[in-house]
Amino acid sequence: MGKGALRGAWPGNDGQTNIQLILPLLILLSVLVLFAMIIPTLSATKTIALAAGLVIFILCFVSTEIGLYVLILSMLLSPEFIVGSTAGASMGRGVTLRLDDFILVIIGFSWLAKMAINKDLGLFLRTPLNKPIAFYIVICLVSTLLGSLFGRVHLKTGFFFVLKYFEYIIVFFMVVNHIRDKSQARRYLWAMLFTCVLVSIIGIAQIPGGGRVSAPFEGEIGEPNTFGGYLVFMISLVTGLLITTRVLRDKFIYLSLLILFAVPLLYTQSRSSYVAAIPALLMFVFLSEKKHWIILGILVVAFTLPFFAPRVTKERVKYTFTQGLKRKDVVKVGGVKLDTSTSARLISWRDAISDSIKHPLLGFGVTGYRFVDAQYIRVIAETGVMGLLTFLLLMHAIFKQGWVSYQASKEPLEKGLSTGFLAGLIGLLFHAFGANTFIIVRIMEPFWFTAALVTMLPRLPEKA
Repeated sequence: MGKGALRGAWPGNDGQTNIQLILPLLILLSVLVLFAMIIPTLSATKTIALAAGLVIFILCFVSTEIGLYVLILSMLLSPEFIVGSTAGASMGRGVTLRLDDFILVIIGFSWLAKMAINKDLGLFLRTPLNKPIAFYIVICLVSTLLGSLFGRVHLKTGFFFVLKYFEYIIVFFMVVNHIRDKSQARRYLWAMLFTCVLVSIIGIAQIPGGGRVSAPFEGEIGEPNTFGGYLVFMISLVTGLLITTRVLRDKFIYLSLLILFAVPLLYTQSRSSYVAAIPALLMFVFLSEKKHWIILGILVVAFTLPFFAPRVTKERVKYTFTQGLKRKDVVKVGGVKLDTSTSARLISWRDAISDSIKHPLLGFGVTGYRFVDAQYIRVIAETGVMGLLTFLLLMHAIFKQGWVSYQASKEPLEKGLSTGFLAGLIGLLFHAFGANTFIIVRIMEPFWFTAALVTMLPRLPEKA
């Protein structure tokens, strides 16, 4: 199966349009002009950084595969830099850049350069996800532009955040455009697992120091909830591979990885991640052909976890229901008083939903409303009912594509990856009740990379 066969994998894909041929060349010319203007003003350090970027660009131009490996490693292992902050309606959100932001840009420009030279390369390979992605992006842009017109959004800040929201989707299109065979997909998968091994070991090394475990390079406070969501997704992938492989050696490897990834998850003390793991596990019952073994495994975990779970994990869960017992300023759910942190979050949700009535269709615009740490509430506040509908449409399209790939899968690797992806998606959808899961780059880059593999894998030849 060659490149033409892959491009014909979905109906209506007729190759590149004229704009797809011209656009990469125009962008590259603009970048060259910009470089010519700024190079004379750079310091020695910035010049070295630019030279390093140029080396990465050349490597990526020669081999996009090398660039994607670099990106996989940088997803969880890249430092974060605070470059400024927003003000006004956005309530002082920090503006951060990460090393993989720059790497993604460099790989993207190398990709554009290849397209400018090779007209057979497509800008966006057509997949069933293209339209839902486009609809959601358009709603976010329109909502933000309207918010800017009415003074709710600072245009530059809003536009920057919209770009940050969708930079990870570039990963999806780069992978589906580049991947050519199943052996390549396997290498990418193992690179992702290797990255997770590294960050899990780093997380475990934090345990003796006390506090909540977080991914590396996340500052002094860290983001345990983000790390927990990432680990739930990666554990789902490994579990899918574990229950579908027929090779005993591979079962041992996947089981070892599962245990390794689970240890830092318990020590993140992320309640959203603990909750997310439950529906992810139940999804395996629904998908697996050997349901009795999965049910038995879940029962074993459920009965033994209270005895073997770390003390901090049990205290974190217990804290939710005991910290607010003697307080009057906490929220009750079903007659049960919750802790102050959960109560504050629920109150912020209530206020956001109440405020969204002021702009029900398209919301306040991206960054036009104060920070809300819950994906669905944030979508409603920033992009209104239209944004929520297009977001849910996108989630449905992703699940449907995963399901199509699951049904079309014949080999254990394909079946395992699609099974794990579907379970991981369900887990992240529940994780999103307590975090902005689907705009967090550390979770979304691995997620969209896997989505690309799941989308393409059943249609790929063993070797190109």
